[in-house]
Amino acid sequence: MLDARDGVGAVAIGGWTAFPDIGTPDADPYSKARVSRQGILALGRAEGLAFAATHDAGGQPLRRECSYRIEGIAPPARFWTLYAADSARNVIMANQRKTALHSLELLRRPDNSFSIAVSRKPAPGNWFGVPGAGPMRFVLTLYDTPVAGSTGVADMEMPTVVNVGCDA
Repeated sequence: MLDARDGVGAVAIGGWTAFPDIGTPDADPYSKARVSRQGILALGRAEGLAFAATHDAGGQPLRRECSYRIEGIAPPARFWTLYAADSARNVIMANQRKTALHSLELLRRPDNSFSIAVSRKPAPGNWFGVPGAGPMRFVLTLYDTPVAGSTGVADMEMPTVVNVGCDA
């Protein structure tokens, strides 16, 4: 139950799941246990909200040997980060560097949408590398966001994770 990405306290939007109450006094016992067990710093409602995606838009588990395109528009936030994590929830490193992007370095289209390539091989535009093999997850953390303090979290739109191919 502590490893579940759905269930008590979870809000699922597309392929992304968050626990809006995890850093608040209203957190359910399972969320509190997750924070203790994983040693994570949970954000309070006024600080932000973290979403995790473990499957692509087709419902397939995310794998490091596959290439993905994360596209759409991020929910409103003063700042956000996106990174890849392994099954133990550790940030995946590539050549001693974290594999991540943040909202201030992102190239955007005129309509404010974006497309981010995630793969082993470099790609033009927004890209971060994910070396190795095995399961992974994407974590999108919204900081100073109005959606964290509202009850309309489930009504917002999240980026889509599209599988564009896997290595044999």
